[in-house]
Amino acid sequence: MSESAPTLDKECWQRALAALNRREHSRHELAGKLAAKGFEREQIEPVLGALIDKGWLSDARYAGAMARTRAAGGQGPRRIAVELARKGVDADHADAALASCEVDWRTQARTLVTKRFGEDDLHGGPLARKAMDFLLRRGFDIDTARRALRPDEY
Repeated sequence: MSESAPTLDKECWQRALAALNRREHSRHELAGKLAAKGFEREQIEPVLGALIDKGWLSDARYAGAMARTRAAGGQGPRRIAVELARKGVDADHADAALASCEVDWRTQARTLVTKRFGEDDLHGGPLARKAMDFLLRRGFDIDTARRALRPDEY
């Protein structure tokens, strides 16, 4: 007796395709959306497998698109990596996505600081702490944030 391919739940399949037509999703995120619509794991898993086999669902592609969008919006690499992890993207895909951004994180941090706080040297100034906190919240590491506060570093 040979094992046949699992049959796909038609409604679950259609909901998954509708979600993917709107935007990219991670596997974890799409599974959560389908579960929230009332589908059981036994219905969801074969649908996700088929979507991956067809190349319509890809964590790597999702991670790359999200990382580039977030980087263009001024977010730093740490914040992007945390968001990708929350969406169920593994560390390897997240690292590859961040590398695909081709962003000079130091320059981006300096640009954000000057846009928000002006061109002055903020190292040790009254706005230094505010600027540092701003960059850390955006997802930049402490070294990048410190250097961004000094115009002579660029």
